[in-house]
Amino acid sequence: MKVIGINGSPHQDGDTSLMLTKALEGAQNEGAEVKLINIATALEKLKVPFCEHCSSPCDKVCYQGTLAEEYLNLLGSADGVIIGSPVYFGTVSGQIKSFWDLTRALRSEKSLINTVGGALAVGSSRFGGQETTVRALQDMMLVQGMTVVGDGIVEDSAGHQGACGQKEVKEDQLAQQQAITLGKRVARVARK
Repeated sequence: MKVIGINGSPHQDGDTSLMLTKALEGAQNEGAEVKLINIATALEKLKVPFCEHCSSPCDKVCYQGTLAEEYLNLLGSADGVIIGSPVYFGTVSGQIKSFWDLTRALRSEKSLINTVGGALAVGSSRFGGQETTVRALQDMMLVQGMTVVGDGIVEDSAGHQGACGQKEVKEDQLAQQQAITLGKRVARVARK
C-alpha cells in the first residue's frame, strides 16, 4: 500500500510540509509505504508551470521527461493521497492548483478513481480559511473520482473535514495530532 503526500506550498520545509510529514507518519504506522513530494520544485522546472489545455485528451507534452511527470506517475500509482496546502485568500495555493490541473491525463486514464484522498490546510490564524481550503482540495479530488475521507477515526473522534493547522504548526499540537489521525484514516480505508 502506497500513500503519497503532496506538498502544495511554495516552501519545501514549512508548516504544510510538517503537517504532511505527521500525516504520512500516521499512514506509515498503519503499514503504508509513504512518500512526500514537493510540487513547487517540479513546477519550477516546467517551461509553462500551469495547464494551457493544449490538447484534449491531454497528451502530456508539457511535462514529458520532467520531475512533474515522475510525480504524476507516482500519484497515478498511489493507493492513498494526502494533499496539503497553505491558505491563500481562503483557498488553495497557486502551486497545488497548477499541479492538479496537470492531472488531466490521469483523469482521462481514470487512474485516480477510488484512490483514497485526504486533505489538510495551514493558515496564519486559527480561523484563517483552513476549512474552505480543505473543501477546495476535496472538490479537486472528487472530480478525479477519488474516495475522500476526513480526519475521523474510531478510537478518537468522528473528526471533521480534514486536518487544519495554524502557523507555527510546530507549536500546534492539536493540528499535528489531527494530521496523524488523517494519515491513519487514509491508510485504513485504502487497505480495505
